[in-house]
Amino acid sequence: MSQAITLVEVGPRDGLQNEKQTVDVATKVELIERLAACGFKNVEGGAFVSPKWVPQMAASDEAMATIKRAKGVSYPVLTPNMKGYEGARAAKADTVAVFGAASESFSQKNINCSIAESLERFKPVIDAAKADGVHVRGYVSCVLGCPYEGKIAPEQVVPVAKALYEMGCYEISLGDTIGVGTPEETKALIRAVAADVPVAALAGHFHDTYGQALSNIWAALGEGVTVFDCSVSGLGGCPYAKGASGNVASEDVVYSLARSGFETGVDLDALIETSVWISEIIGRKPGSKVTLARTGG
Repeated sequence: MSQAITLVEVGPRDGLQNEKQTVDVATKVELIERLAACGFKNVEGGAFVSPKWVPQMAASDEAMATIKRAKGVSYPVLTPNMKGYEGARAAKADTVAVFGAASESFSQKNINCSIAESLERFKPVIDAAKADGVHVRGYVSCVLGCPYEGKIAPEQVVPVAKALYEMGCYEISLGDTIGVGTPEETKALIRAVAADVPVAALAGHFHDTYGQALSNIWAALGEGVTVFDCSVSGLGGCPYAKGASGNVASEDVVYSLARSGFETGVDLDALIETSVWISEIIGRKPGSKVTLARTGG
């Protein structure tokens, strides 16, 4: 029996929020529903953040209220503070996510506070979620590199991941936000964090700026990680990192894992169709090598 890998599709949130073009609610809803129909059991639905800072996520409440929820599928939303959490609960979110960083500079630029302050902000959100029976996922960004501080050592990541896990996050997604990490660095990171957080509670989130994302997934797999974030058509990027591309393309991950005997539960042909569809809408070529190969570019 082949090993099951859990893929978290982040295109509708992490992807679209970093695309230049804002898509309408109907398109967001269709994208979320299409991805669930492809077989993803976790599809990020949006972010309950200030529209002033992230205009692409302004209608997350409307999108969450409109989607036809597929049985057995979770639709996590980003909630950086209590206001965001209350909005997410009103939208009947079953899973929320909080977003920290391993870099002080990135934390200040991204969420206007120190790492320690961000963790304090998350406490009431996580406590409220526990009381409401809502799952909380924790993100740690810049785990392998920062646009302001350069290389990030595993020792900087461990205390943030550990704090989020101990607060009550069921899973910690380790994010190479600017896509600079390499496989050996990824192995060292996973080993360091796994000393304080069970490897079963870790996920990998690799952007593909330097073309290392798929290699990093395989490195993390070798260390026992079985949950990975991916973005349809490689949507997204990082507004704080010049030239940063989006999260690893979902199609490339599904192809590589499936051909290697792993079970993802995702229909690659349906995913490629979805990739072509959303790419046409936002006026760009698909960011997946598999999709380009299958469709003739």
